[in-house]
Amino acid sequence: MFIDTHCHLDDDSLKGRLTEILERARAAGVTRFIVPGVGPTCWDTIMAVAAGNDSIFAAPGVHPMRAGELDDAALARLHDLAPKVVAIGEIGLDYSYDVPRELQQSTFRAQLRLAVRLGLPVLLHCRRAFADHLAILQEEHAVRVGGVMHAFSGSPEIAAECLKLGLFVGVGGSVTYENAVRPVAVVRSVPLEHLLLETDAPDLAPVPYRGSPNEPAFLVEIARKVAEIKGVSLEEVARTTTATAHHLFKLPRM
Repeated sequence: MFIDTHCHLDDDSLKGRLTEILERARAAGVTRFIVPGVGPTCWDTIMAVAAGNDSIFAAPGVHPMRAGELDDAALARLHDLAPKVVAIGEIGLDYSYDVPRELQQSTFRAQLRLAVRLGLPVLLHCRRAFADHLAILQEEHAVRVGGVMHAFSGSPEIAAECLKLGLFVGVGGSVTYENAVRPVAVVRSVPLEHLLLETDAPDLAPVPYRGSPNEPAFLVEIARKVAEIKGVSLEEVARTTTATAHHLFKLPRM
């Protein structure tokens, strides 16, 4: 059994085909799904998707590209949704976007503080901002709740710093790419019990589906690559990553 810890099942390219997508996923052994939010306008959709299926769990938040959308009303609503969600996400910093860094940082801090206060883990987005990202995580005591470095693009050394903060490393389709160097080095260096599997569907499809819309069924290809890199069985990858996801997100046992 596998858990896709980051898939955008509310995306327009997926939600209209959700029944068949979930059927293919379950046939492949992917049985649970965590759906992050990117802004307040999508929260109703992800909550509805999760409410309609006991294998889907919501993780609403405000993505750094939409940092300006976190006002007092949105923060209050995020607080009110907490009893029905398993994480706050995806949140963080992305300095490749034309969004003021100060605004991204204040939005990130506000959501981290809420997550810590509520005891919820965080799904973290970080690109070209690792120094500030790690500093803010430390200053806001993220170690108290933990979380996942989604689509991690840093080095093994940065990954080690993340582990010190109680974070797990999300492994996605990029690890399967022919030219993948850093993702492979990270998977090799991070203990299996600190890795989580994710598709980021509909983006970042793994080989041999690269170039096609991604979906949770393809998570197995990522798991196979992790097993190959670590020199362990696919069953061990499934068992370990599933146990880690259950523990971090406090998922009910099946």
